[in-house]
Amino acid sequence: MVTYNTEPDLAPAAFARVLAESGLGAQRPIGDAVRLAAMLANASLILTARLETGELVGVARCISDSVWSAYLPELAVSPSAQGLGVGRGLLNHARQLLGPEVALILISVPEAVGFYERAGMERIADAFWYKRET
Repeated sequence: MVTYNTEPDLAPAAFARVLAESGLGAQRPIGDAVRLAAMLANASLILTARLETGELVGVARCISDSVWSAYLPELAVSPSAQGLGVGRGLLNHARQLLGPEVALILISVPEAVGFYERAGMERIADAFWYKRET
């Protein structure tokens, strides 16, 4: 059984562990505790998935205005919990908390595109960004 909660005080080390295990650690500053702490502190919503044992196996971090749109920069699931519906559960929990009037937007790593399509998310053709310089 998996429990989904909001955890605004999630420890940066726990966040880093799930990012690393999920593979997102290669694209996130998991070695920079100060930056990870700021990422968590400035999020609008931090959702977690925990097994009955209390083990953290999934994290979703949202940045939102809470009325129009929410950006989901991280949806990370530990490999030990993949296939248990944790990613979909985190998405559903985010949508439930944000409400039907808020669009949920994310940028997928290439390996996860199929997951998001199976979860019912619509692909957006036109997106633009300025990459981080550091």
